[in-house]
Amino acid sequence: MTQARRAAFALPASLILDRRAALGLAALLLLAVGYAVQHFWLSRPEAVAVPAATATGSAVPSPTHGPSGLPGAPAPTVVVDVAGKVGHPGLRTLPTGSRVADALRAAGGALPGVDTDGLNLARVLNDGEQILVGAPQGQGGAGSAPAGLISLNQATVEQLDTLPGVGPTLAQRIVQYRTQHGPFRSVDQLREVSGFGERKFADIKGLLTL
Repeated sequence: MTQARRAAFALPASLILDRRAALGLAALLLLAVGYAVQHFWLSRPEAVAVPAATATGSAVPSPTHGPSGLPGAPAPTVVVDVAGKVGHPGLRTLPTGSRVADALRAAGGALPGVDTDGLNLARVLNDGEQILVGAPQGQGGAGSAPAGLISLNQATVEQLDTLPGVGPTLAQRIVQYRTQHGPFRSVDQLREVSGFGERKFADIKGLLTL
């Protein structure tokens, strides 16, 4: 080949350098694309397996609640003094809502031959009261009530009915009042019971005690 033809096919040096730069740029571009693909693949979201307990709807045990609505809250109680002719006299702690019959049973019951007709066994107990078993009529369950006086906090409907001008209706209202509001704090509080005016109260207040 002649020198003239060789010169015709010879590439300029600048063109050779441009081709090398283009190849280097292409190589860098391929590396960048490869890195981007790898980064995307590694950062893709992965499915999370659902725990077997959740999938089957396993229930978590709930805490035990007491009657008051609070966890572990103790049941409300009343403390009464069962005195007189019973097997085991003394203080007894019973659930709120218990009746005289429950207190009598908790104290071992009445002794043989003791009459319990003077007690209203179905009456709901009040906290702090005394139940006197075998007490003479007229003293109810007060225990410390003077002879001839009737206890507003302990007397039964039948015993309250013996008061002058009271009768069974007013006697029942007295029992209902102390059941709803607790023991009478004074004899004068009887005037808060429906049906007791000043005159009727004046006629019987000397016959009453707490």
